[in-house]
Amino acid sequence: MSARSLNRATLIGNIGKDPELRKTPQGTSVCTIRLATTEIFKNRNGERQEATDWHSVVLWDRLAEIAAELLRKSDKIFVEGKIRTRTFEKDGQRKHFTEIIANKMIILDRKNRDEDIVLDEIVKENTETTDSTSLFGNEEILTSDDVFGTSGTDSKKIDF
Repeated sequence: MSARSLNRATLIGNIGKDPELRKTPQGTSVCTIRLATTEIFKNRNGERQEATDWHSVVLWDRLAEIAAELLRKSDKIFVEGKIRTRTFEKDGQRKHFTEIIANKMIILDRKNRDEDIVLDEIVKENTETTDSTSLFGNEEILTSDDVFGTSGTDSKKIDF
């Protein structure tokens, strides 16, 4: 039997409040996002029910800076990363905190705002250059067809 394991979380949800960007004492960027995922189901009586779970998502380095710059409350995003549980003491009680350390992000749906024009221009400039380096580093630009095999609004994938 192999000793391999896998720690991966994949979420699609809506941002509950604007992202918070901070810097570590060493100057590394870290951004936290509260992401809501909602499950819709029918109860025993056949009535429609909703259950919403809230997830803490942490992004680091350039991905953190991009998220803080481009994302806002209510935006729908795809994130992928690993699940991390931290333990700490507060007021003499031991607390456990679970978060997703994201290494991939795709913006699926954004509120209509002026920043979309700026993002579209950045994407256009990066796809037209022949230089192997770009503003975002190692990113791919995908549509929702590429990701989900369905038509929809254009999506931007930033993969680190």
